Amino acid sequence: VQLVESGGGLVQAGGSLTLSCAASGSIADINVMAWHRQTPGNQREKVAAISGTGATWYADSVNGRFIISRDNDKNMIHLRMSGLKPEDTAVYYCAAAPQIAYDYWGQGTQVTVSS
Repeated sequence: VQLVESGGGLVQAGGSLTLSCAASGSIADINVMAWHRQTPGNQREKVAAISGTGATWYADSVNGRFIISRDNDKNMIHLRMSGLKPEDTAVYYCAAAPQIAYDYWGQGTQVTVSS
């Protein structure tokens, strides 16, 4: 499965962005799809995940501001980000875990939030 992210960019604090991730194959059998982010010098952190049944998980730092969604028919996931803060600035990665481990990763898309 190849994953390609899109939708990143520059936004002012308080603004919104929607990231999208398109998969080259079917995601219907993928256990978990997720968004991670990484800033220079820091480890990659998971910010949101969605299971095949639609159950969602969010990091405390984004809970209430980000919404993850999954479209198995179009083989895509999205991350709607609202109330963006400068500390949300990072490269955002789409990832797929067919079983437990995130075996597939996209190339990342930059999100920059200006204060």
